[in-house]
Amino acid sequence: MRPRDLAEFVGQPHLVGEGRVLRKAIDAGQLPSMILWGPPGTGKTTLAAIAAKKANARFVAISAVSSGVAELRKLIDESRKLHQLTGQRSVLFIDEIHRFNKAQQDALLPAVERGEVTLIGATTENPYFSVNSPLLSRSLVFRLEPLARTEVVTLLERALQDTERGLGASGVAVDDAALTYIVERSGGDARVALNALEATVAAALATNATTATEATAASALQQPLIRYDKGGDAHYDAISAFIKAMRGSDPDAALWWLAGMIEAGEDPRFIVRRMVILASEDIGNADPMALVVAVAAAQALELVGLPEARLNLSQAVIYLATAPKSNASMVAIGRATEDVQRMGAGEVPPHLRGTGYPGAKKLGHGKGYLYPHDHPGGWVAQSYLPEGAPGPTPGRRRYYEPTDRGAEQAIRQRLNERREELGRAE
Repeated sequence: MRPRDLAEFVGQPHLVGEGRVLRKAIDAGQLPSMILWGPPGTGKTTLAAIAAKKANARFVAISAVSSGVAELRKLIDESRKLHQLTGQRSVLFIDEIHRFNKAQQDALLPAVERGEVTLIGATTENPYFSVNSPLLSRSLVFRLEPLARTEVVTLLERALQDTERGLGASGVAVDDAALTYIVERSGGDARVALNALEATVAAALATNATTATEATAASALQQPLIRYDKGGDAHYDAISAFIKAMRGSDPDAALWWLAGMIEAGEDPRFIVRRMVILASEDIGNADPMALVVAVAAAQALELVGLPEARLNLSQAVIYLATAPKSNASMVAIGRATEDVQRMGAGEVPPHLRGTGYPGAKKLGHGKGYLYPHDHPGGWVAQSYLPEGAPGPTPGRRRYYEPTDRGAEQAIRQRLNERREELGRAE
């Protein structure tokens, strides 16, 4: 059922839709070297073959998993001779190009630069990390996306109707519930969806059924596809979505990403470390208990382990997602760090210096220090910064600016009162 031309190709409208750059290049038969980057089953190999056919070019496909420099040089030499003899160009398609090491990728450079081959590399990894810069600079990078549900449905229905290449001659109908079941478990991967459809029809034939139901599909398939690479983009994208869901106060979305990462085998310590960071970065003193809860979840994970620690992580995620939000603590340390880097830490004023060793008082350490507990309210107006440092009085730069959310509302009122009093004292 592999599409034979762009009319049969499903998905990637941002690349091959009417008027798009790649569509124009393919229609004109003028192919640049390119890297097709996207998840499995999104049409990378198919798109390369269609492009080569449209350009009337020889299509040579190899896999970086099983090929080396010697084979590359042989293919490039063959392509050069073919072009010299017949004028026909060659498209060299390299699947999983990220698997090539630096030397193997470098071996492609001269041929690509001289136009002896048009390189189309396919990768599921971010090419900006896995493909050499010189090769990237000679290629266009196109990002392919997982197929939408409606696009997967189109592929499945086409396969069911095609009597020549598909399952139209099987005599088995697949009901809507079964199609939905397959689509939901395909993860936008056309190959997975078609294999699942074939397995479902085969299961129906094995029981002499004329209609495959959701139960038939469920009996033929295993667990749903969870596309995840703990060392690649999925790892960083999932944790990013997880953090942003908690920051955005959406507990349901946060739990979705948590469950997905756990089911995919992500290191739970990595997950809970990010939760501890978020507790201070995005909640802070708006709810000081957030940090306590996050650290407790980390300790519970070490004590209990998975799968039971899912409960502890779930509780903590819900707490963090529903807590009032403030990034004032993060902003405060950022401002203070900027000033320290610009001005230096400065000398500790004499009245703040330590007095816990012989001779300290003779040096004047501690002289003039006002002990807060000796004053009403346990607070007294005095400076705790080195001379010349930007202090917290009116008109000067403030590091910590509490929000009016959660517990910071009371902190804001109390701190403003004390800053005003300190300003009057100065």
